[in-house]
Amino acid sequence: MMKGKKWILTALIIATPLAVQASCETVKADINQKIINNGVPANGFTLEIVPNDQAEQAGGQVVGHCENDSQKIVYKRGAEGDAPVPANTGTSQDAPSS
Repeated sequence: MMKGKKWILTALIIATPLAVQASCETVKADINQKIINNGVPANGFTLEIVPNDQAEQAGGQVVGHCENDSQKIVYKRGAEGDAPVPANTGTSQDAPSS
């Protein structure tokens, strides 16, 4: 019985960082879709997940955050990206609300 609990605990410890990263990727994908839905071409911008302390150096506009606000999602215009990021694009959630 005790061995089973150890394996479950070990699995949770290993899976937790993966779930947190998936959360950032989910938030990034949600923001990406919102930007595209607002008429910005998919090849006209990039989104990057960066640690909070690197957000200003990333050279873009912060449009969201994840991992309990320890990571920022930064929008950068691409070659075609003359349009600014739409105002309703960002999210302050760790996961999109559906």
